[in-house]
Amino acid sequence: MTPNGPSMDVSTTAKRKILISGASISGPALAYWLHRAGCAVTVVEKAGALRDGGYPIDIRGTAIEVVRRMGVLPQLQDAHIDSRRVTFLRADGSEVASLTPSAVAGSVEGQDLEVSRGDLAATLYARVRDDVEFLFNDSIDTLDQSGQGVDVTFRSGQRRTFDLVVGADGMHSQTRESLFGPEVQFHRYLGYCFAIFTMPSTFGLSREVMMWNAPGRAAALYAVGDNDELHAFLNFHLPQPPFDALHNPDAQRNLVARAFAGAGWEVPGMINAMRDADDLFFDTAGQIRMPRWSSGRVALVGDAAYAPSFLTGQGSSLALVGAYMLANALAANPDYTAAFAAYERGVRDFVAMNQALVDNGAATLFPTTARALEQRNTRLRNLVTMPSAPARPAHSALTLPDFVQPS
Repeated sequence: MTPNGPSMDVSTTAKRKILISGASISGPALAYWLHRAGCAVTVVEKAGALRDGGYPIDIRGTAIEVVRRMGVLPQLQDAHIDSRRVTFLRADGSEVASLTPSAVAGSVEGQDLEVSRGDLAATLYARVRDDVEFLFNDSIDTLDQSGQGVDVTFRSGQRRTFDLVVGADGMHSQTRESLFGPEVQFHRYLGYCFAIFTMPSTFGLSREVMMWNAPGRAAALYAVGDNDELHAFLNFHLPQPPFDALHNPDAQRNLVARAFAGAGWEVPGMINAMRDADDLFFDTAGQIRMPRWSSGRVALVGDAAYAPSFLTGQGSSLALVGAYMLANALAANPDYTAAFAAYERGVRDFVAMNQALVDNGAATLFPTTARALEQRNTRLRNLVTMPSAPARPAHSALTLPDFVQPS
């Protein structure tokens, strides 16, 4: 069926067959709720297995209610990192201030969660793996919406037809590119590049963050537990995105090393560790902003549609909420175009509020000038004697509707 033709599913009695591309956060969450809605769900993931490990991520506000309704809140509470403090350092390594994480992030202590990305992904996968089909080590090659559904050719050569397809394949979504064109037209670059990797812990850190700053540069060591491994984070200002380095690991390492040349504290050791790291992740800080999140029978969810950037700390929360709202809209509407429209109406304002956090102070941890850095340091010192910052309204700006049960 063409995108411009009738939008009712082929059969109102047979299960909708839905393909999800991506098995990180939004993909498995969406799979769970679609299965609850009575759909036959397949998830395709280009990696050979579920990706474990990963840097810490936050689950806040409305997203807490999503994981509670999924029945996985207790597991995630057990996995909560419960960082004790964040210590900010000057360029010479001296201390500016030491604060609780909630004072910095506007999280609600005792409610909001911080877990490793791998723990969240594994928890979501375990919740749904027995109910839906997972295809690892494969991906979508082509999509054809000219028939009574979406004809999909996989890179493995397999061909199948689905009623609907959802791209949950991240900020650099291939599903989005195949439908809407190159990423550059939707990408809002925020002026920073960052590198994340693990390195041996030789500093005696435990459940804490140490963050060094100089104008336009930040380096952090993140101890998520009492083990001998640290998450290292290097962030630096760059006026234009380095397109030539985005797919070249050697160029990425060289770019980061040049950006931190002459830096003090433990930064030289971090640069050396980065060069040897086998888990380096490099990217630009950016957002995906699109005028619409669907085309015909194909929709997008999570970072593929509305990545907010790590500067907001809301990527995983938006993915969880978006997955719930998309599945609920499909459960309530046999007409998929009506469902996709309801999904956008229900989530777009929430997305906009959270993406706007980068314009409302979320990027101030990484000042680009000496004056702005001193102003930030003054604010941090003031927080030491103040109660924790209130939760940011954007985190809980959406009240979840009850999930529509299949009739």
